[in-house]
Amino acid sequence: MRLRSRLPLRDLRLKAALDADLERVEAEIDLAIQSEFPFATAAAAHLLGAGGKRFRPLLTLLAARIGEGVNDDVIRAAVVAELTHVATLYHDDVMDEAPLRRGTDSANSRWGNTVAILTGDFLFAKVSRSLAELGPDAVRIHAETFERLCIGQINETRGPQGDDDAISHHLRVLSDKTGSLIATSLRYGAMFAGVDEATTRALTHYGENIGVAFQLADDLVDVVSDSEDSGKTPGTDLREGVPTLATLLVTQMARPQDADLLAALAGPITDESVVSEVLGQLRAHDAIDQARNIAGQWAGRAREALADVPAGAPRDALASLCDYVVERTG
Repeated sequence: MRLRSRLPLRDLRLKAALDADLERVEAEIDLAIQSEFPFATAAAAHLLGAGGKRFRPLLTLLAARIGEGVNDDVIRAAVVAELTHVATLYHDDVMDEAPLRRGTDSANSRWGNTVAILTGDFLFAKVSRSLAELGPDAVRIHAETFERLCIGQINETRGPQGDDDAISHHLRVLSDKTGSLIATSLRYGAMFAGVDEATTRALTHYGENIGVAFQLADDLVDVVSDSEDSGKTPGTDLREGVPTLATLLVTQMARPQDADLLAALAGPITDESVVSEVLGQLRAHDAIDQARNIAGQWAGRAREALADVPAGAPRDALASLCDYVVERTG
C-alpha cells in the first residue's frame, strides 16, 4: 500500500522524505503482525489495512528529524506507536459495540467480540516484542503510557463522579486516552535520534497538547462537517451516545430554549431523522464556537512548547499542525 503523509507540509523535500519513511514503517508493520496462524495475521491486518492517518508514526518520524534523523530504532518505535493505537481500537469497538471502523466492518461485527479482543491482545504482544528490542527505557515509557490509556478508558466508562466538573473530566480523559500515546510517539522519535533531554521534554509536551487538540477537532468535525473527514459518518457520536465537548457545553449551559436538544442528547439517538435535526441544532449553537476556541487553546499550548525546539523544517511542520487543528473545524 502506497502511503503518503497527510500532514499539511509545505516543505516538499521533507514531505518526500516522510513518504519514504512511511513506506518503511508500513513494511515493518506488515512483518510485525505475521503469525504462523494465517487467521491471526488476517484479523490483525483488518483495521491496519482499512486506512487511518498513521498520525503517530508521522510524529515519531518528524521528531527524529529534529535530531540525528531516522534510523532502524526510530522506525521500530513508529511501528510500536501505531500498533498500540490500533490494538486499542479493537478493544474500543467491543466496548462501544461499534459496527464500523474506518468505513469498514469492525472486527467485532465481523468475527465477534472474542476474536476482536484477542486480536487487540495479539497486537499488544507484538508491541512487547518490538519494545524488548528497543530497550528497558522504551519498555518503561510504554508501560507508563499504557497505564494512562487504561485509566483514561476507565474514567470515561465511569463518567464524572461526585462534584467532578464534566468538562474538566472529559479533557482529562482525552489527555490520557489520546494525548499520552501521541506524546510518547514524539518522545520515542526524539530519544532514538539523539535529541537532548530538554528538547525531548518540549516535544513530549507538544505531543500531549496537540493530541488533545486533534481529538477535540475530530469530535467537532463529526458535528460540523457534511463529509466523512474524520473517517466516521457525521453524527456517529450522537448515534452512540458518546459525550463530546460540544454536547457537554450544551448541557452545562442548560438554556431553556434547548430543552428538546438536551432531551435528545441524554442518550443514543437511533432515529436518523432525529440525528439530522440534532446536528442542525448543534451547528447553530454557541457551544460549537466555544468548543472550537478550547481546541484552539490546546493547539496554542502545543505551539508554545515548540519555542524550546530548534528551528528548521521539522519544527515548522509541527507548528503548521497547530493551525490545521483549528482550520479543519471551520
